Amino acid sequence: MIADLVPDGVQAWEAYGDAGPEAAIVLFPAEQALVEGVVENRRLEFTTVRGCARRALARLGVAAEPLVPGELGAPRWPAGVVGSMTHCRGYRAAAVARAVHVAGLGIDAEPAEPLPAVVAARTVPDAERDWLEADFRAAAEVPLDRLLFCAKEASYKAFSPWLGSRFGFNDFRVRLASDGTFQGAPPDGSGGFSGRWTARSGYLLAVVCLA
Repeated sequence: MIADLVPDGVQAWEAYGDAGPEAAIVLFPAEQALVEGVVENRRLEFTTVRGCARRALARLGVAAEPLVPGELGAPRWPAGVVGSMTHCRGYRAAAVARAVHVAGLGIDAEPAEPLPAVVAARTVPDAERDWLEADFRAAAEVPLDRLLFCAKEASYKAFSPWLGSRFGFNDFRVRLASDGTFQGAPPDGSGGFSGRWTARSGYLLAVVCLA
């Protein structure tokens, strides 16, 4: 699924659940320390998504290193690499690229289900709700509030490490298009950006790649 969204030069790997070889990797000590004492499901998803990251890094020709959070909470990638990881119920994925080719990379996956009403009210501003109603008249089968959330998460993951700053969820403005693309405006006013999305196999997936 993710391979259809990432552009040339980006390597990606995905796993459905935690039964594959990605979940059998041996964590680095620094990674293991992050999941000491957590519930088993959390440990498994943490391990599997790092297994996906190692597979993607290998495709890029980069040796695996501990992937632990940096100051902004995003994983610290090997020198010269940008990347992003995501996991939701039953799905894990990672994408990486050489920093000389890609400035920022963000991916996010979500179950294809509507957001809880209280979350939707907080994360879908009136302007963006109007865009959804105008642009998706024939696509009611897609949970648009969750899709917008997914696209904003991918946008945040791409921009926050690149700019070295934390942002609020609604600092981004994103307009989805029914053709599987979206346009956005970042919080620093540096100009617009674009991304891609898909709804497939019970999941929503969004990718933002900053050149």
